[in-house]
Amino acid sequence: MTKYCFVTGGVVSGIGKGISCASLGRLLKARGFRIAILKVDPYINVDAGLMNPFQHGEVYVTDDGSETDLDLGHYERFVDEPISHLSNVTTGQVYGSVIAKERDGNYYLGQTVQVIPHITDEIKSRIRKCANAYEADVCITEIGGTVGDIEGQPFYEAIRQMRIEEGRENTCFVHVTLVPFLETIGELKTKPTQHSVRELRSIGLQPDMLVVRTQRELTKDVRRKLSLFCDVPDENVVECVDIDASLYHIPLALERQSVADIVCRTLHLPERTPDLDEWREICDRFANPESEVTIAMVGKYMDLQDAYLSVTEALMHGGIANSTRVNIKYVDSEDIERDGAAAHLSDVHGVLVPGGFGDRGIEGKVDAIQYARESEIPYLGLCLGLQTAVIEFARNVCGLEDVNSREFMEDCDNPVIIYLKEQEYVTELGGTMRLGAYPCVLKEGTLAAELYGLDEISERHRHRLEVNNDYREILSDNGLVFSGTSPEGDLVELIELSDHPFFIASQFHPEFKSRPTRAHPLFRGFIAAALTHNGFEAGEIEQS
Repeated sequence: MTKYCFVTGGVVSGIGKGISCASLGRLLKARGFRIAILKVDPYINVDAGLMNPFQHGEVYVTDDGSETDLDLGHYERFVDEPISHLSNVTTGQVYGSVIAKERDGNYYLGQTVQVIPHITDEIKSRIRKCANAYEADVCITEIGGTVGDIEGQPFYEAIRQMRIEEGRENTCFVHVTLVPFLETIGELKTKPTQHSVRELRSIGLQPDMLVVRTQRELTKDVRRKLSLFCDVPDENVVECVDIDASLYHIPLALERQSVADIVCRTLHLPERTPDLDEWREICDRFANPESEVTIAMVGKYMDLQDAYLSVTEALMHGGIANSTRVNIKYVDSEDIERDGAAAHLSDVHGVLVPGGFGDRGIEGKVDAIQYARESEIPYLGLCLGLQTAVIEFARNVCGLEDVNSREFMEDCDNPVIIYLKEQEYVTELGGTMRLGAYPCVLKEGTLAAELYGLDEISERHRHRLEVNNDYREILSDNGLVFSGTSPEGDLVELIELSDHPFFIASQFHPEFKSRPTRAHPLFRGFIAAALTHNGFEAGEIEQS
């Protein structure tokens, strides 16, 4: 029988519910339990695909092509299990489904369709469907937003009902909250958390555990006050003190406070000794690097680094694999357009251009790629980073004029990047790109084949454009290697330069499949090349 753990948040948004869920998932998996994990997002969007990265961070893509919240990336990286569309539930999906059923006439015929029971039943059904799909011992469900948000009310009501339907012994409620430290008086303040829990209790939810975000360790008096006013046992008040270390240290910090054991006791599960040796190993490598490199990430959402969260984490994984500290220099491509590439890239050991959309800052990315190619600085391009690399090569090596992408200039003379055939007549934007996992065949003897050690791979995509096959011959004749293609050979998936220390770019997004325990081959190789560029021996460490 599946047990359910519901994680809510209070006081402020961005409090760390996603990391708390991911960490708990890792700790329970380390105890041998099968885990399902999902996020319920109260926003009315059907998915995260059309949201501005400045507002909501990156869009995370699953194998089945779902465009989801970035927290699902945390789930996959920590729990190391592939997840699907079942792990992201939104208000848009829930209401869309209920309205479709009402119009169908076979579901609610003759009924007045209401929030209770129809919307709440749909929410509960989706949570249980996810749990059943993974045959989970424990299903961890994160409720997005902050308690008290008007759009979240149906979701809180749904999980309140689930406590009754599943039984108290089969449900656990964890509330992630904030205890701020006021510098002016030098005191931790519990009142925001008290109000947050009071709001929860007013809708029938009593937390079994508090996970308290704080700048300072909780004193005994503060812990006792939280326990008394929030009606939570003292030992179930868990502190999560801000740390300078990586996110991957958080599961170990929570383990020291017996978080998973508390959940197991609440859910009447057997308490087991966890196997966290591998996790401690990656944290030790991160904390005690043998060398360091600086990587320039050249993009246009630099004011919000969550826009490139999976890329940032994948670079960290590459560092862990090479026992190397990776310092990321976030470079706005418009600054390169203004100042020139050398002004921003002369002190780095690798250049990475991530994915993106729109023409703002494109010429800065092209200039950065030219600088990396001509200066023999290791280069890794992701999605748009491949397309801009092809544009740069066609202009500056092949000598073609008026070269661009159809996305940026519809009527250019030499469109080396064009829309995929199935994208030419797309009018609706949501969920219509080439999304999810597709196979890729690697060319023997290439850098790509060496890095992967395979003949065929599967990677996740999120794009509308492709390399124009009309230009493959001239690009190839001038030295651009097409090292990975679709099985039919009609789509370019990987390019590289054989006369460069490390120059490779993918049409797919390898960052989505990188894990702290298993760095993605492209990122592992990229950091190894950056080490060599920095004068170190790039001795990679084997990973399981």
